[in-house]
Amino acid sequence: MEEIINKVANSVLEVFDLEDYYPKGIRTQIDISQWMLEGFLLKEKDFRDYLNKEDWTQYQDQYVAVNCSTEAIVPAWASVLVTLHLAPFAKKVVNGTLEDLDTALYQEILPTIDFAVYKDKPVIIKGCSKKPVPMSAYVLAAQKLQPFARSIMYGEACSAVPLYKAPKK
Repeated sequence: MEEIINKVANSVLEVFDLEDYYPKGIRTQIDISQWMLEGFLLKEKDFRDYLNKEDWTQYQDQYVAVNCSTEAIVPAWASVLVTLHLAPFAKKVVNGTLEDLDTALYQEILPTIDFAVYKDKPVIIKGCSKKPVPMSAYVLAAQKLQPFARSIMYGEACSAVPLYKAPKK
């Protein structure tokens, strides 16, 4: 009987896993419609009163996304004002969804990685994730890897989809 060889375990493939760079911490979504009349009408004085009464310490060291879940027309200053209340407590504040927040975090993290370690190597960008890694992070990672990697694949070693192969030198 022939010995079964695990070709995946013995391969030279480098796995780039975006989950390895996922920042730890609580992510919170704040919906500013909660401080608007019936969720649609922003009355400046009332809005400011609500913000002044809010306990912003509850967002200490959290990543916070600020948005409006209704179709209200919200003046630009409203989100900025909420951000200024959050800034002394939150690790990071973005205008948008939780996915926008994770996108912003990866846009900060990925440029700090030394992708030169992948020089002339076949790389798999790991596709399955237990954490909510946004698609934009995969797109940015592929762009950062392309100048260095010999090839780029997406998925898992056992079922990778080829995406890029460097031209022969």
